[in-house]
Amino acid sequence: MKSTPCAVLFLLTANIGSAGTTAMPASFDINAAQRFANLALACVHKEYPNKISHTLNSDADVAPPRKLTPAFYGCYDWHSSVHGHWLLARLIRTFPNASFAPSAREALRQSLTAENIAQEAAYLRAEGRASFERPYGLVWLLQLVAELREWGDPEAQQMAANLRPLEQAVLGRLKDWLPKLSHPVRIGEHDQTAFALGLMLDYARGTGDGKLVELGESKARQFYLGDKNCPLAYEPSGEDFLSPCLGEADLMRRVLPGPDFARWLQTFMPQISPARKGAWLQPVVSPDPSDPKLAHLEGLNLSRAWMLEGIASGLPKGDKRLPMILAVAEDHRRAGLAAVTGTHYEGGSLVGELCSLSRHQERHSAEVSGWPRHASALTEVTLWTSHYLKHLSRWCQRACCCLVRCCCSLEKGL
Repeated sequence: MKSTPCAVLFLLTANIGSAGTTAMPASFDINAAQRFANLALACVHKEYPNKISHTLNSDADVAPPRKLTPAFYGCYDWHSSVHGHWLLARLIRTFPNASFAPSAREALRQSLTAENIAQEAAYLRAEGRASFERPYGLVWLLQLVAELREWGDPEAQQMAANLRPLEQAVLGRLKDWLPKLSHPVRIGEHDQTAFALGLMLDYARGTGDGKLVELGESKARQFYLGDKNCPLAYEPSGEDFLSPCLGEADLMRRVLPGPDFARWLQTFMPQISPARKGAWLQPVVSPDPSDPKLAHLEGLNLSRAWMLEGIASGLPKGDKRLPMILAVAEDHRRAGLAAVTGTHYEGGSLVGELCSLSRHQERHSAEVSGWPRHASALTEVTLWTSHYLKHLSRWCQRACCCLVRCCCSLEKGL
């Protein structure tokens, strides 16, 4: 299940430069797509183990996950289920004639019914759930909506329409919360504000929601425009899968025009200097890829890669920092890809999805400003899959022996 986030990240990267096409880089072939589809299909309707973030208002709220959130109850937690569905939609768009496409379509049909989504919206709006999956899971839901809406397929359009009540509930939560957020959350995990604002802005621009764009850009400027000398040397924290410094820079390149972003980046990250070559940022190694939290570091290499590529896409073409930024991005991409061995059930999946994001982004990041939306999504999916698999391995090891062997075989075949 943790591999799903990696797959998502890889696909997001590929999506970055294609506003009107869904072509993927040659390195992400049908075999890799099949592997990622299998991972998502194995978990989107797998209810247990399950880590729910659930507020009880009465005895009536004591219910299994499939009753509480009937669309997104699999993949260990709610946000992982959401980007697992995103991954399936993206894979079908990219490989419409693949052997997994019918099963993936059926999984989406089963989950994204009007009835299920009505219950999801009611759950989100209930008393005591103002902070449910905020902001990470909420912005991932917006990514799923955008993916379906951009897909020129009648069935996808119907599913996007079904999602509308939940989409509206999510937008209401975000628009109520953001104006009250006085300080950004600067961590390397799910609650990072910069990461969420980036995905939110990509959604808002893609859907023409001018007020949400204005709100997102306003908060980005409020939180980050005056920042200087980001302490990159303090990264990473022990369980990061996102870089606080790079995440912020990847957001601000969405907000500032190229020349302004170039000047801001010089003040914010003076470490990026041709004189320093690649010494300013080195890939990391997880001390224990089998640990569900420590394995985050394997995903960090790939999320750094696509964030660096996003930063590069926001700089003017003649900027002297471009070669070193892209070189460091490649170092991190290679380190992340090297972790896709299939040895560890928990971490291998996560890295696989990040690979998808990184390679997809590699092809398109310089072409379009919309690149980050998909990159971020893939990173998240990769991280999610890795996290889920770790818990699955710990709690259901015997039951999953066959699945582990299958994943290992698939990893070695990539």
